[in-house]
Amino acid sequence: MLKARIQTAVSLIYPPRCLACGDWVDSDFGLCGPCWRDTPFISGTCCDGCGVALMGEEDGFRLECDDCMAHPRPWQQGRAALSYEGTARRLILALKHGDRTEIARPAARWLARAATTLLADNPLVAPVPLHWSRFLRRRYNQSDLLAKVMAQDADLDYCPDLLRRTRRTPSLEGQNRHQRYTTLMQSIAAHLKHAERISGRIVLLVDDVMTSGATLSACSEACLDAGATAVRVAVLARVTHS
Repeated sequence: MLKARIQTAVSLIYPPRCLACGDWVDSDFGLCGPCWRDTPFISGTCCDGCGVALMGEEDGFRLECDDCMAHPRPWQQGRAALSYEGTARRLILALKHGDRTEIARPAARWLARAATTLLADNPLVAPVPLHWSRFLRRRYNQSDLLAKVMAQDADLDYCPDLLRRTRRTPSLEGQNRHQRYTTLMQSIAAHLKHAERISGRIVLLVDDVMTSGATLSACSEACLDAGATAVRVAVLARVTHS
């Protein structure tokens, strides 16, 4: 009762605003109607490998996009909540580089809705890691913020440091697929202190954006090498290729 009254008082003093445009909204951590319509949520038929939207209808068989068929993934299944364009891109850049950490909670819930099928069988939830030097500069890992909310809401096991970056790598921006995979080679490993925790478990990796899948592949291989039975990936947004 007291908590509800405090929340009501706070909402009167600081009315909720749209995460994208700042206009008033009816509920906290949300989008106004126009911004919601302009945000490219992925719904309907999608690729079972990376979550990108596909044409047609589901037929009961595994569906994959051309990219996933051409480049088989080491993970079992993947989902994405958004296409990385327009309002979605602006929100993710604000979360990643603009200290807009308040975006993480609603974004994680959008992601959980898209990744419902990945939450079965009690997976161990873990974020894609940042190198410690990049973490110190940014002060937070946006993937960790998303993973933590997802795990808490779904009452799943959560391990923020399941994986670690063994060496600092340059930014992948502007690199082609081959360059990205080469850059990340042997750069991610499972934490030795979590060896027993990961062995025999399904791992659900959470990240903000998937482009080529190189980072998620490196993370998936590290999990499998450490004894995970399978890996699933949930990304807030998928870069689409025209």
